Amino acid sequence: MTMYRRPVSNTWWLESKPYFFFVIREFTSLFVAGYCLFLLVFIAKAGDSQEAYATLILSLKSPISMVLHLISFTFILYHAITWFNLTPKIMVLHLGEERIPNALIAGAVYLSWGVVSLIISWLILGG
Repeated sequence: MTMYRRPVSNTWWLESKPYFFFVIREFTSLFVAGYCLFLLVFIAKAGDSQEAYATLILSLKSPISMVLHLISFTFILYHAITWFNLTPKIMVLHLGEERIPNALIAGAVYLSWGVVSLIISWLILGG
């Protein structure tokens, strides 16, 4: 006996706003992975020679590279924000018998993100 499988269209994710934003968030994972790959190549080129590093830096100054980085940044930022907004749903914390409010959990995550970003920026910019 074969189980019945309800047919699902290829555009199922366009039928509902939450589904749409879910699929978009999953799609942004490709940009996160792509940028990680870029950083690995960047580190490898930086260790090769000064010429390879200089060539890479020069290519990063091109308009196409700037546009690609801006697009990647936008998708990665969207991915991070939607992921952080999921944190209170994933981590249900209690203090005694009372549940810690979702806004407090999300706020702590955003605050941590901000502090770590400031520290990294300070280190990179020669603080």
